[in-house]
This record gives sequence, structure tokens and C-alpha cells, in this order.
Amino acid sequence: MKVILLEEVPGLGKAGEVKNVADGYARNYLLPRNMVTAATSNALSNLQDRVALENRRREKLLADLQSLTDRLNSVSLKFAVRVGKDNQLYGSVTNQDIADALREQEKIIVDRRSITLRESIRRLGEYKVPVRLGNTFEPQLTVVIVQEATTK
Repeated sequence: MKVILLEEVPGLGKAGEVKNVADGYARNYLLPRNMVTAATSNALSNLQDRVALENRRREKLLADLQSLTDRLNSVSLKFAVRVGKDNQLYGSVTNQDIADALREQEKIIVDRRSITLRESIRRLGEYKVPVRLGNTFEPQLTVVIVQEATTK
């Protein structure tokens, strides 16, 4: 029996694939669990439409991620902080601080968990901070830590 997989079936295939299976396997196991549908001509044309729609959605997502990557690569965030002895910061700059600054200064919303700092920034200087956007994109934004101007 020819069927279209509606979800991933271990040992058989992924969602959207058309497979030939034994009649009993389809009738007694796959169909009652709504894991497949019969591969009629109408269902096959619907599958093609869904695949085309999913491909367009994926292309749009990749284009959006690429534009966000280009934008993040050009971002430079500046933090003015208080420092103590040996240019050591009072406190630190964390991935949450960077996410907040991105939202306020650049109007870019990025989850703080996507900002991959090995450890919090505790010294003055310029740092390249990677941001994970999906599996394929990892732009690096520039974070500049400068000493806060003191007024006495």
C-alpha cells in the first residue's frame, strides 16, 4: 500500500515522504495512529502544495536570518562602566546586558541565551561576541567596554 507519512516514523521515514508499506502494517498500525494517509492523487497534490509552501517559508526564514546576521555583524555596542584597580570592572557585562542594549539601542530583539559569552566581561576593552541564530548563522557583534567618565 502506498502511503504519505504525516510524521516521522522510526525505521520508515520522515514526514512528507511517500512510502510503500505492507497493507496490514498500514491498516492495523499506521492509519489508526494517524501517522500516515493513503497516497491518493488528491493527497499527493496536497503534499506537493505543502512541500512548496514549506520551501517558500524556509527560504524566507533563511533570508531573514541572513539580513539579521549582516545587521548584527555591523553592530558595535558601547558600555560605559565604573572601574577599579587594574581596570577591573565593578561587576561585569553579561549576555543579558548585551541583549538589553541590543533591544534599546538597535531595536534588535535577541534571546540572551543566543549570545554566547564564555564568561562575563570583567575588563575594559573591545570584544567580539558571537550570537547563535539557528544552526547555520553565527554573527559576531562588537562590544566595547570603556571607563565611565567621573565627575567630581
